[in-house]
Amino acid sequence: MSSVFGSRRFDRSQATAGLVVGDLLVLATFLAIGELRHDVNPITSPLVFADTIAPFFIGWLVAALALGTYGSRARQSVRDAVLLAGGTWIVAASIGLLLRSTRFFHGDSPLTFAAVVTGFGLLFFVVWRGLAAAVS
Repeated sequence: MSSVFGSRRFDRSQATAGLVVGDLLVLATFLAIGELRHDVNPITSPLVFADTIAPFFIGWLVAALALGTYGSRARQSVRDAVLLAGGTWIVAASIGLLLRSTRFFHGDSPLTFAAVVTGFGLLFFVVWRGLAAAVS
């Protein structure tokens, strides 16, 4: 049995490395914007920001590896890239929201927060991955 990193779910290439870095930057950027909108400065309050972002990073990594978001299919077409990124974000946001509702992370997951984080994350990831696929 091959590992996730040795299978078609994770393409070991420089292009994949770029997607990983880009995805994590997109996630950090859109969550930082949200923090700033709630008067939390990620630079002056890095531990608060880390606690906000951690459940969604975990969710993204779990979902991305489970769904093959870093496989060769992620760059086959703009359509595939967008669908894969969107589906991954919906799963990742669900995991992140569930983690935030535990005692291990601050905050909770009221319906309004769940809708906003899922919707904006979906927008950010679909645009980013669509552009990345279009230029590759």
